[in-house]
Amino acid sequence: MIKVFLIPGLGADARIYKNLDFSGYEVINISWIDPDKKDTLVTYAQKLIDRYLITPGSIVVGNSLGGMLSMEISKKLELNKTILISSIKTKAEAPRSHKWYRMVPLYKLVPAKLFSRLGVFVKFAFGKMSAEDQWLFVNMLENTPPHFMKWALGAILYWENQTIPPKVSHIHGDKDLVFPYRRIKDATIVKGGSHIMILNRAEDINIWLKTILPL
Repeated sequence: MIKVFLIPGLGADARIYKNLDFSGYEVINISWIDPDKKDTLVTYAQKLIDRYLITPGSIVVGNSLGGMLSMEISKKLELNKTILISSIKTKAEAPRSHKWYRMVPLYKLVPAKLFSRLGVFVKFAFGKMSAEDQWLFVNMLENTPPHFMKWALGAILYWENQTIPPKVSHIHGDKDLVFPYRRIKDATIVKGGSHIMILNRAEDINIWLKTILPL
């Protein structure tokens, strides 16, 4: 049975995938491990490979930050498939604002403990969602280690990937405010899909998954 490794986005955990259908595969949910201060997404991806024993021929699925890590894993291993949901493949697809945040890294001034208390901004940043999904996302955010949140923000801003390995599939919403879809290349676009469409547009994603997942 082919293994499918699911990597969540920043501020999320395995529950973000609760509405997606991977029946017929051996699913391994990846949880965050403590990063070193000097870790980049490149070195952190290797830690995930080592911790979870990701092997060639596997399928790796990543949502948001998880998609960026999936790209780094796919550069190290010959995967069966790399699947990105509401993410970016290269630094060219990152928002232009990332350049400004690198020049003026205000996130470094924010105490780490405050990053897990930003639930009030979830609905604004990620788009309209049900009360149940909003509760879930805030709960995941509050349970993400603050030091991981702060490290990950910096790692995202300084991600330099320019390589797209083979067998990468990408789905993205045209209402995504985190990674604007107009900068996204070679992806299936979901009309009305926001950054949180993995929860509220799961039916569309499941239909798409059936067309790309190996039998």
